[in-house]
Amino acid sequence: MGSPQPTLAVVGATGSVGTVMRELLTSRRNVWGEIRLVASARSAGKELACRGEQLTVRELTPEVFDGVDVAMFDVPDDVSLEWAPVAVARGVTVVDNSSAYRMEPDVPLVVPEVNREALRRRPRGIVANANCTTMAMIMAIAPLHHEYGLRELVLASYQAVSGAGQIGVDVLHDQLSKVAGDRTLGSRPGNVRQAVGDDLGPFPAPLALNVVPWSGALAADGWSSEELKLRNESRKILGLPDLKVSATCVRVPVVTGHSIAVHAVFASELNAEEARQVLRNAPGVILVDDPEAGEFPMPIDAVGTDPSWVGRIRRAMDDPRALDLFITGDNMRKGAALNTVQIAELLAEEFSKA
Repeated sequence: MGSPQPTLAVVGATGSVGTVMRELLTSRRNVWGEIRLVASARSAGKELACRGEQLTVRELTPEVFDGVDVAMFDVPDDVSLEWAPVAVARGVTVVDNSSAYRMEPDVPLVVPEVNREALRRRPRGIVANANCTTMAMIMAIAPLHHEYGLRELVLASYQAVSGAGQIGVDVLHDQLSKVAGDRTLGSRPGNVRQAVGDDLGPFPAPLALNVVPWSGALAADGWSSEELKLRNESRKILGLPDLKVSATCVRVPVVTGHSIAVHAVFASELNAEEARQVLRNAPGVILVDDPEAGEFPMPIDAVGTDPSWVGRIRRAMDDPRALDLFITGDNMRKGAALNTVQIAELLAEEFSKA
């Protein structure tokens, strides 16, 4: 008779990513015994569907972690900083989707298809999940790095409004409804701002009929926190602490699906067709690269799917060691919920073997 299946807690189960987590737990192979849905006091008592049954949401308290083996956290940084150590003290291994622990040297930052071995060492009992933009990009860059030896990345992201939460989605739809039908908008300075009004939500400028070259919080020397995440997390996941990375993060009027234009420089010469073959064989990647047929990786196609979609692959005209490509992926799935679930499933295997 095998060991009993481990117990899982989903902390932040009522949020947008928590909702996708519950969907994944329902659709994927069942490796869990009990599943506990956990949220703030205002959500406690709600009934939510998971694995074909209705589960009652429990309030986030220290006692809720008693008997839990693994907890998936999708909560703000400050909540993770407060509650992840509480869970660990109760014997739980935490998989955290916030940015609170990603760059801590004693917390592994894991993408199972890329650096699964990092999961073995977790002295604080916490495993971090990468930023959603980093995740989409790293799925394609890692296999290319293993083949050619990555030296430098120049990145421009095109980030969907759902990265700012449900409020970002609502603000975009509200703004689109305000500008719909007026074909003069965008033809004169200020008329889009006037039509949209002051309700910008989490964004510094209107998103409707616009792109905003800013995502995240202000960091040193004019960089944004999202740009630093792309740099620092790529270095940690790939094990390249001196990797040269320069990123510009842009918010675009897309609901779901972060995209990245990548200029990658490698140690050795390469050609586009060889790179395509590497990506065809890479786990978690779909190659969509036929410009003649109008086939490109785009968020309207990638939304609701798990892989990173990759295309527009070209060897740089001025450097035989450099490759230009375009990547897009669903920031709510692999970029957040799915990777967290995959890490938790690897931990479940450990508990089942124990």
